[in-house]
Amino acid sequence: MSAKRVPHRDLQVLERRRKQAARLFAKGTLSQASIARELKVSRMSVSRWYRQWKKSGSGALKAAPRAGRKPLLNARHLQRLRTALRKGARAHGFTADLWSLPRVATVIHRIAGVRYHPGHVWKLLGGMNWTVQKPEQQAKERSPEQVEYWKTVRWPELKKTLLANAPGSSSKTKPGSPSNPRSAAPGRREGKRRS
Repeated sequence: MSAKRVPHRDLQVLERRRKQAARLFAKGTLSQASIARELKVSRMSVSRWYRQWKKSGSGALKAAPRAGRKPLLNARHLQRLRTALRKGARAHGFTADLWSLPRVATVIHRIAGVRYHPGHVWKLLGGMNWTVQKPEQQAKERSPEQVEYWKTVRWPELKKTLLANAPGSSSKTKPGSPSNPRSAAPGRREGKRRS
């Protein structure tokens, strides 16, 4: 997993945009469609904001308080987790230097004393801007010389054989010959009749 930069929803920025819409509503010079274009939001959002503004004034467009339960990990815990993840899995006693969701859950429990389900660890890592990194798997017995031989010699030979034996190819039967079932005339098949 590695860090990536993705902007988070900033509640203050969203509130400022709604208040700007309220000021434009109060002016009364622009249509809702024009306000939507100017603020780069959907017309539905502007329509909803207008109804709220008309019913309760600008106060109705304030940012809502945080919904849901407070997070179990605080900023200090998250920073310690980032540091731990950057050190690698081996630094935390795991046999391979590969992070999995259960391993990250174990490290979170060690750092903060909080148990997370691996499915929730996935959401937590997404919130920290970490992405999945799949390791490249190769067999231990892999030989670069044999791989090159397969690509340059063996595979082209097999391709030629497969193409020569493909249905409709001229290597097995000639078109129009009695042994070629595709050359028979359409209609009743010759041979045994069912009674």
